[in-house]
Amino acid sequence: MTSKELPDLKLRGLRTFVAVAETGSILEAAKRMRGSSSGISQQISSLETALETKLFDHSTRPMRLTSSGLLLRSHAYKILEAVANAHAELSIHNLSNLRNLTIAVIDDLDTFFTPALVSRLLEWFQGCFVSAYSGRSDQLVESLENREADICISATTPDNVEVFSSIPILTEPFILVAAKGLLDQKQDIIAQLKDAPFIQYSESIPIGRIVTQHLKRVRFNYPRYIALEASRSVIATVVQSRGWSLTTPLNLLDAERFANQIEVVEMPFPAFSRNVFLISRHVELGDLPDRLAEECRSLVTSQVIPRFSGLVPHMSNAIKIIPG
Repeated sequence: MTSKELPDLKLRGLRTFVAVAETGSILEAAKRMRGSSSGISQQISSLETALETKLFDHSTRPMRLTSSGLLLRSHAYKILEAVANAHAELSIHNLSNLRNLTIAVIDDLDTFFTPALVSRLLEWFQGCFVSAYSGRSDQLVESLENREADICISATTPDNVEVFSSIPILTEPFILVAAKGLLDQKQDIIAQLKDAPFIQYSESIPIGRIVTQHLKRVRFNYPRYIALEASRSVIATVVQSRGWSLTTPLNLLDAERFANQIEVVEMPFPAFSRNVFLISRHVELGDLPDRLAEECRSLVTSQVIPRFSGLVPHMSNAIKIIPG
């Protein structure tokens, strides 16, 4: 077989194959790869087409490898191990020469994360120039994609999972905030919400789109009054207008100056949540993203969770760490 006749095998396809082989399930492999079941199925189908052979017996549960699949698995392990070793060696070389590093942090965590992470980076890489800035999740991810940032901490992730690695840090639920005294919790909360102004996040930003989509899913119809971007503006307007909003613990902390003028009420809708990730390009920074992710988890545990617990004691367990 000439080089032109060799099948086009991609690392992503081999990693997907190994994930399905080890879990015996498309669904479980999708969870491990942080992708969709349809995407995993497509990659396996493409791999089987490229190799012109069946790799799995799809009629069994869990799925079993065919004889061809068993043969490929042994080679796949060797290939992926060789690639990992090469990446590790290159990463160590790259980090030893690190001179500039830019980190972008979601607005909600800027004051908690940025000073501590910058100090840690300067401690680890003496002589490295570290710059940091904050912004909206979608803007930070775009900066990462454009190589304007090396690492970002965001509540949204890039679409290209082959290029970018997203390490989960925490998960937090959406919560209902209302002007103090607006709601009688002994009465029908949803009926009361329909009679009060809903102060929503703009649908031009990720959190606004998440909230709007969820309310559509639960078929909650509301009159449109005003849409804002900044959490402080949303919470301030909730107070001023005697209204309500759906936000998250981190966003509420960003507007905690209004804490004594609002109340956090148990969600009357089905629960929904969001995750926060540390995102970087695969391999380029070695184990640095993992080390920084652990630093972030420590900061959430020591600073963010106690701060929110003091603000909203009855929801002290709302923010949860996602272990590495």
